[in-house]
Amino acid sequence: MNIGLSDHFTYSKLLRFTLPSIVMMIFTSIYGVVDGFFVSNFAEDGAFAAVNFIMPFLMILGTVGFVFGTGGSALVANIFGEGDKKKANSLFSLFIYFSFAIGVVIAVIGFISVRPIASLLGADGQLLEDCVTYGRIIILAIPAFILQMEFQSFFVTAEKPNLGLVSTIASGVANMILDLLLVAVIPLGIRGAAWATAISQIIGALIPMIYFSLPNNSLLRLSKTYFDGKAIVKACVNGSSEFMSNIAMSVVGMLYNVQLLRYAEENGVSAYGVLMYVSMIFNGAFIGYSVGIAPVIGYHNGAKNHDELHGLLKKSLILIGICSVCMVGASEVLAYPLSNLFVGSDPELFDMTLNAFRIYSFSFLFMGVAIFASGFFTALNDGVTSAVISFLRTCVFQIAAVLLLPLIWELDGIWYSIIVAEVMAAALSGIFIIVKKKKYNY
Repeated sequence: MNIGLSDHFTYSKLLRFTLPSIVMMIFTSIYGVVDGFFVSNFAEDGAFAAVNFIMPFLMILGTVGFVFGTGGSALVANIFGEGDKKKANSLFSLFIYFSFAIGVVIAVIGFISVRPIASLLGADGQLLEDCVTYGRIIILAIPAFILQMEFQSFFVTAEKPNLGLVSTIASGVANMILDLLLVAVIPLGIRGAAWATAISQIIGALIPMIYFSLPNNSLLRLSKTYFDGKAIVKACVNGSSEFMSNIAMSVVGMLYNVQLLRYAEENGVSAYGVLMYVSMIFNGAFIGYSVGIAPVIGYHNGAKNHDELHGLLKKSLILIGICSVCMVGASEVLAYPLSNLFVGSDPELFDMTLNAFRIYSFSFLFMGVAIFASGFFTALNDGVTSAVISFLRTCVFQIAAVLLLPLIWELDGIWYSIIVAEVMAAALSGIFIIVKKKKYNY
């Protein structure tokens, strides 16, 4: 049964509608995990550290997709709620065309700057060369990656989340098969892993591009459009929290790597890489839920259905709370086998990773609240509040924690820092939800 944005959402309907987006984000996160697995087990020594070291920079380059995906889809869904379908489709087309053009520019700049950036962050020798090799190949597909991220949100707005899931699964499976062929079978090492990810991202962009370009039975279709500077600015403001969050998370990732090089050398970077793989997947679940429910919130906000907004908020917080507890339990259980899977061949690195895993896992108890709150206010077209939550969570709380706590607990302080930051971000999110209730009547 097709679920529409205008429906009344029970727990069951809410889970069914958002599940494709959750799986989409998890599959997207698996790109790096699959690369990491094959590189750590089949590529040359040091390649695993290089992938983890340069990944935050690559994620920064792809943030435009999150901006126009979350910010643009919130605006389009709101306009659907107001009843103007023609304008909604025109803006959808504008956001797709404009973001692709921006992606090409970003790819050129990124290709040129990857070496000096990696060097500035502390990479040298073979680590630097591996970062440049992996990074430049991935950067070639940045325009496609931006579109892939963007279409994930717009598939939900088009009331076709299942098609978005199919597209993402096709891309993810292609990545796995290509990694197997280009790293394990044909020993191309880190270069093969990069090409596997780049090609799969292109596939992930082409499938939805073809679908939305052809006649279809969804709410959205690519068509002729006109330049609307105000709409682009509005979408950017709406998506500024996601932009800020992704930029800051990548900057924090770079800072973690710098700190880990200081306290534990390359082993620390490798241990952090394993944590990031699990964190990306669990983060992906929270982000996927926020992406999946955002068009529903935007629609009911535009239609002034305040009772439905209240229900969506209450149900979402309950579901996120249950999911958070399950994630902590799962990460504690999986700490040993996952550490062994990626770094089991090095006893010292394995012990470091396992200890970090045990500590870091408690951050999952709190991180979902801030991620959802940021997405919730984006969907309400309150980009400023959303951006404040994301900015303080990442640029202030996380950076301050990772700089200060190692002074007290050294290496363990780095693992504890994310817990402290997420607790503060969850508390801040709760305050904003309470303070803004009268304004939005949820």
